[in-house]
Amino acid sequence: MKYYLIAGEASGDLHGANLMAALKARDPQAEFRYFGGDLMQAEGGTLVKHYAEMAYMGFVEVALNLHKILKNMKSCKEDIAAWKPDVVIPIDFPGFNLKIAAFCKEKGFKVFYYISPKVWAWNQKRVLNIKKVVDKLFCILPFEVDFYQSWDMKVDYIGNPLLDAVFIHQKNESFLAQNNLGQKPIVALLPGSRKQELKGILPEMLAVADQFPDYQFVIAGAPSFNQNHYASFTGKKLVPVVFNQTYDLLQHAHAALVASGTATLETALFHVPQVVLYKGNPLSIAIARAVIKIRFISLVNLIMDREIVKELIQQDCTPEKIGQELERLLHNEIYRQTMLDNYNLLDEKMGEPGASAKTAELMIGYLRK
Repeated sequence: MKYYLIAGEASGDLHGANLMAALKARDPQAEFRYFGGDLMQAEGGTLVKHYAEMAYMGFVEVALNLHKILKNMKSCKEDIAAWKPDVVIPIDFPGFNLKIAAFCKEKGFKVFYYISPKVWAWNQKRVLNIKKVVDKLFCILPFEVDFYQSWDMKVDYIGNPLLDAVFIHQKNESFLAQNNLGQKPIVALLPGSRKQELKGILPEMLAVADQFPDYQFVIAGAPSFNQNHYASFTGKKLVPVVFNQTYDLLQHAHAALVASGTATLETALFHVPQVVLYKGNPLSIAIARAVIKIRFISLVNLIMDREIVKELIQQDCTPEKIGQELERLLHNEIYRQTMLDNYNLLDEKMGEPGASAKTAELMIGYLRK
């Protein structure tokens, strides 16, 4: 069968790649075409557009890049219509993917939406549109099942695919030597994969490095950037960047500073104490605070429905406050252990790996029916 996947950011690329592997294992004739990234490309098929050309986050940023977004959308629609897949699989990325889903529905293509849009966070009436344009919806957060049920919509809960990625990862015992890292304990910096995230968050992360001379700070580089891009932020600071080794970095880290997003949950699953950071365009943040009705921004806190990790957002995302929180994580044993104990409870709530395989089984079963 022919599968057309659409991922617009790094996390979607990861989940898309794992789903492709699971589909191939069950459908030897599987053909893939996709908007995605390096991980999906490694699974084969045809990469139509890299997510690095698509990842805009924030109301103002989207408005400023609307021409590019509409151009990408037009290109995607034309490519789907020309290739005629058996199913289109949008992966999260709702601002783009829900419009593509509407087009596909109109043209008669099946739409299996993988990883539900976070409509529970704001404008919940979007569920009515999802019911119209999506044939099957696959959810990865436990509370989403009850949410959609309250809107009289049946969904498939498949668990969280991040568990798959974490479970299969094999620790690289030579990581330190291969990256010329010393023996000092590591503070991992995960500043995100979008340009505006780096611009807003990475300087604040780097500003605290001098406060902790007994630790080495290491940046998890996004595949959409290169060494020179990070050098424009690090300047004369000796802060190394490692690419395509985020999980190995986390496995060797003593603590982490993490931009809000999927990486917060990955960091928790590797049991690394963390501070969650976010800083963006002030107008975008003001609009978001007006329309988004959730208590937390990190997946860790959202899943547990209480504060497990500290969130420093916008005016609180300063070197002073980051340094204070990092000091507690590194040197306050009770505070540190409490977070690790809460990670154990998170593990129980997350369940077992196998989401990618379960999703592939369900998708193929629905298609064959």
